[in-house]
Amino acid sequence: MYGLIAIFDETTEELIKNIWKELKDNFISSYAYEVEDRKPHITLASYNNINKKDFIKQMDVTYQNQSVIDIKFNTIGSFLSSGALFFSPTTTKDLIEFHLNHHKDFESFNDNPNSLYLPNNWIPHCTIANRLSQEKLNQAFDYCSKRHRTIRGKIVEVVLIDVSDKDKAPIIYSKELKK
Repeated sequence: MYGLIAIFDETTEELIKNIWKELKDNFISSYAYEVEDRKPHITLASYNNINKKDFIKQMDVTYQNQSVIDIKFNTIGSFLSSGALFFSPTTTKDLIEFHLNHHKDFESFNDNPNSLYLPNNWIPHCTIANRLSQEKLNQAFDYCSKRHRTIRGKIVEVVLIDVSDKDKAPIIYSKELKK
């Protein structure tokens, strides 16, 4: 199993990592520490099996002239019956086109017609906590809604990761976007 994720600028990444640490220090969630080297991100796509060499070639073509994407998180949300808490970005034209263009260019790799990351299914988000009880979800929501204001940043990189092992998600390939 593979994921293609969008990575943020250093400042945004550190801000979200600090939130993860505060949630852990307050015994609310250790989500961020369940996977080795987890980075704050927005998942763009998921795949069961891919030809890595061909996928990487397509990443180089698709993203060679892609500029960084401005991103603004000003919403906290949760998926129904999931125990997940996330920051949801404003769905700008640039963000939607970025996602749509990926799926158009990588259509031949799509091996999961029910993927939650396909256009018309995708809810862009950056997970803050996951698999929480209702009580912990309420605590996390309360903490994050009082602690934070709008987060402004940039998507600066796309990364292909291997998510076959639940304890780690090694990077297979990374492509920086144009500044």
